[in-house]
This record gives sequence, structure tokens and C-alpha cells, in this order.
Amino acid sequence: MLCYAIVAIFSACLVVLFFPGRWQPNSATKSAQGLPIRVLNSHELSLYDGNEGSKGKDASLAFVTGDFTESGLTDDVSGLNPSQVVTLFDWLLFYKRTYQSVGLVAGRFYSKSGKPTAFLLHVESLLAQGQQLKAETEAEKLHFPSCNSQWSTTRGGMVWCSTSSGGIERSWTGVPRKLFSVGSSGSRCVCVEDPLAANKDPNLQEYDGCPTYAISCSLVA
Repeated sequence: MLCYAIVAIFSACLVVLFFPGRWQPNSATKSAQGLPIRVLNSHELSLYDGNEGSKGKDASLAFVTGDFTESGLTDDVSGLNPSQVVTLFDWLLFYKRTYQSVGLVAGRFYSKSGKPTAFLLHVESLLAQGQQLKAETEAEKLHFPSCNSQWSTTRGGMVWCSTSSGGIERSWTGVPRKLFSVGSSGSRCVCVEDPLAANKDPNLQEYDGCPTYAISCSLVA
């Protein structure tokens, strides 16, 4: 029951989390019903999270880290990278669909007058970066779907392509290649539609001992 209580408390915290203007259809001064949006202090927040008389807090960081200890229950998200900020934004969208917004929390993201802080603008810029990276990653997955793979102690590993490998339904099968991404020390197996064009891409590499047009490749342990 304690776990459920904790979830309920922090759910309420997130509902009145930071609401950047570009993150929601409401303005900084009007609600969806045209009413002024309230700016809540920590005491008022505690009334919404079910702990009247205790100190309410914005626990934004915990929704990304999963750290619900006292030190993890903080609104300091300065250590999050762009992709993690997107994850936090996804939580915000979830709670917006489920709960009614009761206002803005004065603190790290909003001033007492309800104005966005410099830190909020910084988080917004990270969100934009994260969403751009996510879009690029999704586009890459469509262009280079992941391979199917399996491994056994007796036969070793194998990667292969099909018309649905990587969860991408398509009309072509493709051939396996190693894809090296910028900034990553490793590679992942992807299916490429045109083997000859792939040979001209410096980020793509054939598997050792695997024929150029083979749709499956054995991996030596």
C-alpha cells in the first residue's frame, strides 16, 4: 500500500509540474476554460498531493531516474540529457491526459508571478534537441530496420533479414550490415535494401565471411 501511496503522491506532484507554453495548448495565464491559472506554493501543493500541513514538492527527476528516495525527490533536472527530457515530457503528457491541471508550481520553473524562469527555457531547449534526435532515430530505423538475431552456445550467433525484421513491415528483405553511428563505439545489425549502395556508405560494414548478397550471416563466437 505504501508503494501505491507514493505513486499517488508523486502523480499529483507531476500534474502541477512545470507547464512550458509550447508544451501545452494553455497559455501561461489562462487555462483551457479561459480562467487564470493558479501559481501554487509548496504548502498549496501539499494540499493537492494529500498531505495537508506537510511540505509539497515537485519530484520531476524521480520520474526519469526511478529514485524515489528523499534525495531523488527533486525538481533539479539539470543533469538530464535531451533524450531523458523527452521521457519526462512523455510523463507530463500522460498525466495531462489523465488528470485536471490545477496550476503552476512556483520555484525552479516558474516565478511567483507565473513567469517562466531561465531554467525552464533551458529545459525547453533540451526538449527540442531530444525531440529532434528522436525523430532522426525513428527515420533511421525506417531506412535501416534492425536485423533478426539469435544465439546458441553450440552454433554461435546468427543475424538475418526479413520483410518484417526490426518491426518494420516492408516490401523488401534486405541484407545484414553493421551500422556504426557517430558518437557510438559499437555497432548494430541493420538490413539494407541496396548492397551496392551500402558498400559506398562508410558507416556500413559487411560481416566477416558473409557473402555480399546473403540475407543471413553467421557470427563466430
